[in-house]
Amino acid sequence: MRSNEHHRHDEAAHRGHHHDHSHAHGHAPASFGTAFAIGTLLNVALVAVQVVYGILAHSTALLADAAHNSGDALGLLLAWGAHVLASSYPTERYTYGFRSTSILAALLNSVILLIATGAIAWEAIQRLLEPQAVAGFTVVVVAGIGILINGLTAWMLTAQRHGDLNVASAYLHMLADAALSGGVVLAGLVIAMTGWQWVDPVASLAISGVIVWGTWGLLRRSVDMSLQAVPPGVEPAAVRCYLASLPGVVEVHDLHIWPISTIETALSCHLVMPQGYPDSGFFLGVEAELLHRFHIQHPTIQVELGDQACKLAPEQVV
Repeated sequence: MRSNEHHRHDEAAHRGHHHDHSHAHGHAPASFGTAFAIGTLLNVALVAVQVVYGILAHSTALLADAAHNSGDALGLLLAWGAHVLASSYPTERYTYGFRSTSILAALLNSVILLIATGAIAWEAIQRLLEPQAVAGFTVVVVAGIGILINGLTAWMLTAQRHGDLNVASAYLHMLADAALSGGVVLAGLVIAMTGWQWVDPVASLAISGVIVWGTWGLLRRSVDMSLQAVPPGVEPAAVRCYLASLPGVVEVHDLHIWPISTIETALSCHLVMPQGYPDSGFFLGVEAELLHRFHIQHPTIQVELGDQACKLAPEQVV
C-alpha cells in the first residue's frame, strides 16, 4: 500500500536519479574517450608485438605477458562498450537500461583471461620438459616496451583516478602490468647473461600464477553480482537495523539489496507502519540516509498499515 505522497516522492526521486545519472555520464566520456581509447590502442599494438616476438624468440614469458595484456585490452574494450550501453536510457523492456552490462563485461573478461592463462601455463610446462633456446635480448627489448606502454597508460589515467572507481581500478591494473613486464625483463636479462633457458618458462608460470590470483577475485565478484548478491561494502543487517529504527516502523520485511551495475546498488523493502503513512519528508530523509550510509542509489519503499498480513513477510518467501 502506498500513499499519494509516496507516489509523488517516487516521481521526484525518479527525476532526481535521472539528473544524477545524466550528470555522471556527461563527465565520464572524457576519461573513456581519451585515456581509455589511447590505452586500448597501445595495448592492442603491444599484444601484437609480444605475440610475434614471443614466437620468434621462443619465449613463453613474453607470450604470458601478451596474454595478460590482451586481457587488459579486452577489459578496456568491454568496459568502454559497457559504458556506452550503460549510458543508454531505459526502455519498456529494459527498465534499468543496460547498466548491468558492466557486470557481464567483468565476468566475460575474467573467464577469457583465465582460459588464455591456462593455455600459456600448459605451454610453459611443455617448455620445462623440452627446453628451447630463448633470445634473451629480444625478450628484454619487447618487455621494456610493455613497461613504457603500461606506464604511459597509467599516467594518462592519473588525473581521473580519484573521482571514478573504474578509472582507479584501471590505473592500478596498468601499474601492476608494468611491474609484470619488469619481471619479464629480468628473466630476459638472466637468460642473456647465464644462458639458463629454464628461466623463461618458470617466469611465465610465475606470471600466470599472478594473473590467476588477481583474476580469481574478479571472477568471484562478477559471479556474485550476476547472481544479484548484496554488493561488497553493504551490510544487510545494518541496513535492516536502520530501517527498523525509523519512527513509526514496527517491522521490516521483503528486504532486497542488489547491484544494478558494478557501481550502482538498488534496494526494495516493505515497512509496516500501523500509525499511518508518513509525509513526503520521511521518504526524502530515508533516501538521503541510505545513500550517505550505504551508497544505495535506488531505494523503493512500500508502506503497509498492518491491517492485513503480507504474503511476502516470511523470511523464506521471495
